[in-house]
Amino acid sequence: MNLVEKILAKASGRQKVEPGDIVVANVDCLLLHDLSGYITSRVFENEVHRPMKYPERVVIVFDHHFSPPTESQARVLEETRAFARRHGVHLFDCGSGNIHHAGLRNGFIRPGAVIVGSDSHTPVHGAVGAFAAGLGNNSHAGMVMPFGKAWFRVPETIRIELSGHHKPGVTPRDSALWLTAQIGEGGAVYKALHFGGKYIKELDMWDRWLFPLITVDVGAKCGFIEPDEKTVQFMSEFTSNPYDLLYSDSDSDFQATWSYDISDLEPQVAASPTLGNVGPISVFAGREVQWAELGGHGGGRIEDIRQAAEILRGRHIANGVKFNVVPSSRQVFQQACDEGLVVDMFQAGCTWFPPSTGSNQAINMGAMAETESMVSTHARNFPGRNGSPKAKMYLSSAYTVAASAVRGVLSDPREFLA
Repeated sequence: MNLVEKILAKASGRQKVEPGDIVVANVDCLLLHDLSGYITSRVFENEVHRPMKYPERVVIVFDHHFSPPTESQARVLEETRAFARRHGVHLFDCGSGNIHHAGLRNGFIRPGAVIVGSDSHTPVHGAVGAFAAGLGNNSHAGMVMPFGKAWFRVPETIRIELSGHHKPGVTPRDSALWLTAQIGEGGAVYKALHFGGKYIKELDMWDRWLFPLITVDVGAKCGFIEPDEKTVQFMSEFTSNPYDLLYSDSDSDFQATWSYDISDLEPQVAASPTLGNVGPISVFAGREVQWAELGGHGGGRIEDIRQAAEILRGRHIANGVKFNVVPSSRQVFQQACDEGLVVDMFQAGCTWFPPSTGSNQAINMGAMAETESMVSTHARNFPGRNGSPKAKMYLSSAYTVAASAVRGVLSDPREFLA
C-alpha cells in the first residue's frame, strides 16, 4: 500500500485497503474557518442534536473576517465564539493567521493523520505526510462533530515525478503554477497525487507546501509527499506529541507516473479567468496592475516576504500601485520584524495587514473595480473573486509580484535580480 492507503486503513481499523474501497475513518483534526465554521455550527446545533464527540480535535480560525466591516459580520464571529465556548473547541481569533498555517503551527497537523476541513485547500497538509481532504459543511456537522468520523472512497494514486533545478529568478511557486497547467484543471479528478522525485526531496518544507496546495485545482482528492528527515525536523518546531511516520511500500502500485523537468522554466503567471491559464512572464509582461499582494493560503510566508524585499529594498512601488503585505501567521510577522523586513517593505510603500488570508474573496480588503488588476501570491484568480468580475487577477511568485509593483505593469523579476 502507499502512504494514503496505509493512513486510511489504519484510521478505519482495516489491515488493507485498495482503490475503490469505501472506508469510514477516524478523523484526527477538523479545520474550519470563520465562513464555514458558522454554517457548520448552525447545522450541528439546529439539526444534529448530539454531543460533540471530540471537541479537542476541532479547530476554528478567523482568517477571512479578520476585521469585520459590518455589524452582521461581527455578529457571525460573536456567535461562533459562543459556539466554541459551549462545546470546548479550539478557537484562533482575528489576527492569528490563515487557517492552514494556524492549524499546523499550533500542533494540530501531524504526519500519518486524517485531516478534514471546510477550505478547499485542506489537502495542503499532505506536505507533511498526512491524508488531508476538503469536505462539505454538512459532513462536518453530521459525521465529524458527533461521531469523529468521515467516509471516503480510497482514491487511485498518480505519481508526479519532478526533476531539475531552477534558473535564477525562478521559484517553486513558478513550478507549482506551471504544473497546474500541465496536469490541467480537472486532469486528476478524485486521484491521490504523490509528489516526489529529486526536485521535491531537495525543497525546504515551506516550498514543498506549494505542491499539495494545487491538488484541488486539478480535481484531485488529496496530495502527499513522503515524510523524511526534513519533515521530522520541521514538525519538531510545532508539536512534541507522538505521531505515526508511515511510508509507501516500495512496490506500491500507481495508476500512472507523470514526469516533469522544471529546468527550463521562466517565471510563470496564471491569468484570469482560470488557474490553468498559465504562461511565462514574457507572454503577460506590460499589462498594468493597480494592486499587488503577498497573501492567501499559499502566500505570506517568510520566504515570500524575503523575496519581495530583495527586489524592493532601495526601491519604491510605482505611483498608483497599492501593495498589501499579509503575513501567513503571527510567527511569520515576528520573523519579518526580527529581520528588518517590515521596515524595508514599509519604506518601499507597502502596507502591512494582520496575519490572515488577506484579500481572499475581498471580505475585508482588496475589492477591485472593473478596470483594476491585481498580481498576488494567492491561490485563486476566478472572475469576481476580488470584487468586479471584470477585474483581473494574476497569480505569480513573490519576485514577480514585487517587480510588477515597482514598474506598475507585469514585469520579469530577473531584470531586478541580475
